[in-house]
Formats: sequence, structure tokens, C-alpha cells
Amino acid sequence: MKILISADMEGATGVTWPADVMPGTPQWERCRALFTSDVNAAALGFLDGGADEVLVNEAHSTMRNLLLERLDPRVQMLTGRHKALSMVEGVQHGDVDGIAFVGYHAGAGMEGVLAHTYLANQITGVWLNDVRASEGLLNAHVVAEYGVPVVLVTGDDVACEDALGYAPGALKVAVKDHVSRYAAVCRTPARTADDIRAAAKEAASLAVRRDPVDGGPCTVAVEFDAEHLAMAATVVPGVARIGERKVAYTSGTMYEGIRTFKAVTTIASSAVEEQYG
Repeated sequence: MKILISADMEGATGVTWPADVMPGTPQWERCRALFTSDVNAAALGFLDGGADEVLVNEAHSTMRNLLLERLDPRVQMLTGRHKALSMVEGVQHGDVDGIAFVGYHAGAGMEGVLAHTYLANQITGVWLNDVRASEGLLNAHVVAEYGVPVVLVTGDDVACEDALGYAPGALKVAVKDHVSRYAAVCRTPARTADDIRAAAKEAASLAVRRDPVDGGPCTVAVEFDAEHLAMAATVVPGVARIGERKVAYTSGTMYEGIRTFKAVTTIASSAVEEQYG
């Protein structure tokens, strides 16, 4: 049994504000250890549950945040940018039986600690086939095309509630309770490590490959906080404006859909001008 862990940082234990997740800050250095603890606990739980192989895909920002030296020696880590499937890179090779979303968070425009979708604050909403989408929902649709089930989700309580919509059968572990975008009631890392490890051990039994899901056609709409970002995004072929600050496109598969989404967000982020956005 092979498990892929897609590891994001905003939903990690103790993380509540931007400096906690911005590479290079003192708070980020501190929170890297908390993030690594969550990921290692998940890996240990899957190994306890019978996994033969655990691959961790770094999925936050620069994708160079986890402390490799603090992971169990049986674990392998895919770190760095750039990757064909970004946050779920590795799922496309046909040897993954289940995937865990560790450190995930709610989507742009939703309540939740550090809620966003790919871009920290320029995107105010994303919809997949008219359903408001988080990164978890988008990635769940991608992995379904490869027959890989989402078996575990960790993050704040809002992220766990969000996961009920895209992975109802997965185990969920809330490591903190949302108070506001930058505040949460946090559990200690000792407690969250125990909770995540126990849930991952149970979740290992759910890691059974399924028939691939036909994910297309899919329509993705993206709303920005400024008109010029929508205009900039239309340089991506197939992307058209459907409102002053909103664009949309339709893809034949979710594989194509997530790659186009990555292009849209990359172009939009390059059009941001300091304080004026």
C-alpha cells in the first residue's frame, strides 16, 4: 500500500497568521516544526495501519518548508517547485492507493483560519461547476480521475467541515477551532500528533484504489479583488471574463482544469503591484 500525503501549512497545528507561513520569518521557522510534526504523525499512522510506502508532497508556497530530518526514516519527501500537478503531484503514476490532505484550510471567501485558494488574498472566490471550491475540493476532483480516494483530512474545524462535501468518507482531524481569519483555539502539538496518528492508522483501511472518475468537462470560475487581475488572467487561452472581476473557463478533464487554474493564478499574481494590489 502506498500513501501520498499532500502537505499544506495554513491548516497545521498552531498556525494562525501570515507570518506563521511566510518563508524567512522567525515565526515561520518556529511553525515549520509544528507543520513537520503533523505530517510525521500522519505518516506514522499510515505505517502503523499497514502502509508499505509513504510519499510526502510539499504543497505550501515555495514547497520547501518541512524539516526532512525530523521525518520518520521510512518516509520519502517530494520537495520544491515546479510540478505538473502541484499540490497532488505523484498521484498520476498509478501506484498510489490513498491520499491524505494534511494542513488544509477553507477556500477563498469562506470563513476559516487563513482561508484562501492558491493566492493569499487576491482571489475572493473560486467555483467548480457552480460549487464554491476550496483547494481540497479542487484537488479531490483531480485525484478522483486517477482512482485515488482522499482518506484523511487535517486542518481547522472549518476545513474539516468543508471536507464533508468532497470526501465524506475520509477521517477528519481538527487541530484548531476557527475564531477568525487570524485567530484560533489551538490544541497542543502533543495532542494533535496523537490524534492525527490514530486517525491515519484507521484511514489506512480506506486506501483502496477505485475506478477512475471522468472529471470533465468542468467549468471553473475565479473572482478577483481587482478588475485588472481578471483582465490579466485572460491571456491564458480559453479564459474569458464573465464579470468585472471574474473569469471562467471550461476544460475537458480536471487534470487540464487544475493546470489552467495554476496558469491563471500565476498570471494574476504577477499583475499585483505592491500596496495597490
